[in-house]
Amino acid sequence: MSGLLLIPLLAGSLLGAADRASGTTVACSASAVGWCRGAAVVEVAGSASTSVWKFTRTQGAKDGESFAAIMKTADTTQSDPDFAGLIVRCAPKGKVDVLVALIRPFPPRSHPKVTIAASGGGTLSFEGSMAAAGAAVLLPDEVSAFAAGKWQTTASLSVVVRESDSEIKGLVALNGLREAYNSLLANCGQ
Repeated sequence: MSGLLLIPLLAGSLLGAADRASGTTVACSASAVGWCRGAAVVEVAGSASTSVWKFTRTQGAKDGESFAAIMKTADTTQSDPDFAGLIVRCAPKGKVDVLVALIRPFPPRSHPKVTIAASGGGTLSFEGSMAAAGAAVLLPDEVSAFAAGKWQTTASLSVVVRESDSEIKGLVALNGLREAYNSLLANCGQ
């Protein structure tokens, strides 16, 4: 399976969706019951396939309810095989969530330490919580401010996720984030 398809599939499982672009259906987790009605994956920004932020929209459990997200796959030449990429999604009450997508899940009740270093300087550490049966680490609310601001002018992020004796490292290029983020915000309330 290509890395470009992996993030939309993972995001689909986070949001409970099917990837219509590839025709691949993903299973819904118990926490996503009612969200399994499909999603479109379209290019948002970037010229090369590795620099594209993908946009997804999934139907919610209630009539007229839908959820939007943008995602970017990891630079596979500079990331561990278990690191998939970064997801920024609309959340209830006008919030925006940032998640680190993983291939190998951690236990659902774990709270891994996530360290993020921006290519232009600055390192931050956070305690995350697990989402999608351990396949993604949900970062604290304050991280969404970085996605809305500083990260939009940063070339890349180096991410390290630690849980017990396990460590997963990855690198995500952020080119095109400003346009993708603006597109996400324009679709959050729809």
